[in-house]
Amino acid sequence: MAVPNPVREALTSGRFSYMVELVAGAKSTEEHLVEIAAGFMQIPGVLAGSVTSFAGGSAGLDPVHVGAAMQASGLTSNIHLTCVGRDRLNIRNALQELQRLGIENVFAITGDFPKGSKEPADVLYDLDSVQLVEFIREVREQTGFPFYISVAVSPFKYTEPDCAYQYLKLEKKIAAGADYAITQLGYDSRKMRELRRYMDERGLRTPVFGNVYVLPLGAAKRFHKGEPPGCFASKELVEQIQAEVDASTDKGMAARLERAAKMVAIQRGLGFAGSYIGGDHHADRIRWIIERSEVLAPKWEELAAELEYAPKGGFYFFESPKSEPQKQTFWNHVADIVEPANTPRALRSVITGTLRLIDKSPTAAAALESLELAFKQPVFGCQACGNCVLGLMEYVCPMTCPKNLRNGPCGGTHDGQCEVIPERKCIWVEVYNRAKAADRVDDLKTYIPQRDRSLKGTSSYINYFLDRDSRPEHPQPLIQIDVATPPKPAAKAEAQPEEKLVKSN
Repeated sequence: MAVPNPVREALTSGRFSYMVELVAGAKSTEEHLVEIAAGFMQIPGVLAGSVTSFAGGSAGLDPVHVGAAMQASGLTSNIHLTCVGRDRLNIRNALQELQRLGIENVFAITGDFPKGSKEPADVLYDLDSVQLVEFIREVREQTGFPFYISVAVSPFKYTEPDCAYQYLKLEKKIAAGADYAITQLGYDSRKMRELRRYMDERGLRTPVFGNVYVLPLGAAKRFHKGEPPGCFASKELVEQIQAEVDASTDKGMAARLERAAKMVAIQRGLGFAGSYIGGDHHADRIRWIIERSEVLAPKWEELAAELEYAPKGGFYFFESPKSEPQKQTFWNHVADIVEPANTPRALRSVITGTLRLIDKSPTAAAALESLELAFKQPVFGCQACGNCVLGLMEYVCPMTCPKNLRNGPCGGTHDGQCEVIPERKCIWVEVYNRAKAADRVDDLKTYIPQRDRSLKGTSSYINYFLDRDSRPEHPQPLIQIDVATPPKPAAKAEAQPEEKLVKSN
């Protein structure tokens, strides 16, 4: 007999509910977190404990072990499954472990870049969060195990490219198989309202949990600097919390609990499915926030006008004037001409036949790849992945992203700057601006499958015309794509277990 999933049941019924975050940091212990979870279990309306992984880019406890122990004690778990340091085989194994333990709820996220890591992007990030959702969906369909997938979205972005791309990427995640979403951290009710309006106008019925963080002064100062990635607190909010601390004998505790309760009331009023509460592991305080929010609920609109902490001049999707499209560059026009997908039908058979002949000669194929790289590397930053998607990304190479992302920016961007290399503009700003210039913004919703790593160092033209690569028209199922990177023999052997896993189910 199937065990009920409280999260699925609540979201299906439309009952406003709560999820509480448990930070499985390196200084925590499994026993202590299970003890905390036992306290949360006694609070009416709390559905689950959401167990973090690699929060802030720092390694911690294994969320699967913590979640299993927590679930055994009686509180449903929601496991953060990140892409950090995992290839497809590793993710498949993690999903099999969750299935074995009977854990259905998975929070599929890219994950913060590991602090101090020198590993190349394609080693640290084999998949992005959209591809991860697609992978979980494939496993769900193949095994019949009812994984319930949540994803992240951040409406708290205050430049046009950052903001628009967060919403575009959310649409991709929903199309890939996401069941519900959880917002990242922010204290601006106008942005919460903006997200609801965006989804309503596009007929997106996916439930959303609003993030509520019990914010102390130290964390507020870090959030204002964009630390950890994806969190935001305005200068005015930091100053307000400082004043609350200075004027109180409890270091601002009562004020921040009241603010959290107000946010819950606002989210309920805006039609969110529930609140995702973090920043406090004390069950009595979480209970107080929930009970207080119910008292405040009737005046949520008044509270919403009070909680609008945003940067001056910040971009709002439905309020701010959109920027003027930039002009397309010369190289964009050239790239449009030589893009394989734009090849006239009459030439396709000729080119395909020619490339098939070249492919029969390793020397000729290598020469073509070298010629291709000689042009594309200096112009587009090409790294010879063999699965070229420049035409889908407005001729910005995804391999130049420090996280190797192919379906949009992570939530860690800060005013258009890269999470990993803050002095550099996020590559997705350029993708968006070029798409806008070419009137192709809607095309950015196209799902880009993960590359076939076995094609690295080979000609993308040969791979395209001979139908070897993985692209939107014929994506290879992630559970079947080889995780190895030839020609290393050891890597080849590593791929064999994945083949076996696919066949055994």
